[in-house]
Amino acid sequence: MSTGHVLFSVLLSLLIAAAFSAQLVRWLRVLQREHYEPSSMSRFLGRWSSPQVAGAKSPERRSEKRPITPSHVLIILLLVTVLLRADVVAVFVSVAYGLFCPQGLSIKGRTSKLQWTRRLKVTAVLATALCVVIAVLGATTQRPWLLSIAMLWAVPMMLDISTRALKPYENREAQKFVEQASKRLTRVHPKVVAITGSYGKTSTKNHLFDLLSNDGSVVASPRSFNNRAGLSRAINENLADGTRVFIAEMGTYGPGEIGELCVWCEPDISIITAIGPVHLERMKSLDVIESAKFEITQRAETVIVNIDDPRLKNWPAKLTSKKIRTAGSTNTDASVRVIVDGASWRVLVDGSEITSLNALQGVQPTNLACAIAGALEVGADVAQLAQRVTEVHAVANRANVLSAASGVKVVDDTFNANPASAQTALKTLASLDVTGRKVVVTPGLIELGEDQYRENLVLGQSIAAINAELVVVGRTNVRSLTAGYEKFPQRFDTRDQAVAWVREVLIAGDGVLYLNDLPDHYP
Repeated sequence: MSTGHVLFSVLLSLLIAAAFSAQLVRWLRVLQREHYEPSSMSRFLGRWSSPQVAGAKSPERRSEKRPITPSHVLIILLLVTVLLRADVVAVFVSVAYGLFCPQGLSIKGRTSKLQWTRRLKVTAVLATALCVVIAVLGATTQRPWLLSIAMLWAVPMMLDISTRALKPYENREAQKFVEQASKRLTRVHPKVVAITGSYGKTSTKNHLFDLLSNDGSVVASPRSFNNRAGLSRAINENLADGTRVFIAEMGTYGPGEIGELCVWCEPDISIITAIGPVHLERMKSLDVIESAKFEITQRAETVIVNIDDPRLKNWPAKLTSKKIRTAGSTNTDASVRVIVDGASWRVLVDGSEITSLNALQGVQPTNLACAIAGALEVGADVAQLAQRVTEVHAVANRANVLSAASGVKVVDDTFNANPASAQTALKTLASLDVTGRKVVVTPGLIELGEDQYRENLVLGQSIAAINAELVVVGRTNVRSLTAGYEKFPQRFDTRDQAVAWVREVLIAGDGVLYLNDLPDHYP
């Protein structure tokens, strides 16, 4: 073999290694953001290869033409070069894909850096080792480059396989922290209040902490620490001797997860805030979501239910063996009610008004009612609660109303918007005392499965109904939002670009709603 041939082979190998590294970092970001769910690899590969197809199986979209992307063009070129046995050209086509595709899936990330945790490193090493072994075996064949370039295209598949292979090991590692947390709970023995719901659980958790924190010895799980790893970490790091109450937020991506959490973090009191189409893409139906949330009631002595919710209002009849306390705002049967009366609220407990107050900006009445009910079951004094309720604060990034230095009114609802909260945020924008333009900056709503197109269509219609201007971030929901809005909106690839536009064009007297914040592994 000539020196020139060796050098050329080395060059091709380096190009393949660089392209593989770029692909690996891109898809590790997706895997980490999707909590190491193996099936997320194929789901997001389809999403990035054919952007703007959210809710593609919905009746509204079945006949819609899909866009051609650079990935499609390179796939066709790859097939042609392989069939023509132009393997070196196929290498360059594959390297182009590895370095630059899927178009828009950033190596650095738009909003945050990749966190090189122990688990991510182990997954990356195993996936890389698998690909190297396959590539080396391919080098012994008559067409030595084929398996190497195949690995460039198969990075998501290799990560899927690696994550599945590592799952027993990761479960054993996680169980060590669970056992440590369980022992700490047994030793400290706080009263455990577990909170779940499709939405409202974080707000309710924070409101309950606000109501109880003056008594001291109250610990709440931090923001988004609501799965096995997060909850065990919250307990191990924060639960000190003498803690009287531990408030545990519990989330789920599917049946069985909350039930498993309750085995080792057994609740004395469970609170359920709402059932809605959140994570519908994973759980497929509201019935499955409801069943998954119902698991939080199985071990609790007391269950608090928001009976404003049309599904939850039927739960008390199913829980006859439990102590039930109902909460809500509009349902007159609720034991704890926060009644909206114009610009003021009235708080009723068992039919008696305990206090009235000015409406708390950024606080949902039903979430506050659930929190008050939880505080009562923990043993808080009614008279003290009547005083403390005014100290409840809105949770960051949930319909908070702010005034920018420019005089523009800003509604911040960027954290995990859903169809119900989106409509509430739009009402907040519509009610602002602004004399100029109203603007909604949003990527739309995600993880809604076949309902996603329809829900974003409705969102676009609702934005038009309040005479607000639509600014779309990203590509995921641009078609459905535009179809509902019935006009061409402003569109930006990133939220930072949209914010820069808002700061440039809006002036004092205008209002803007930032609705949802699309994770950077979405197109």
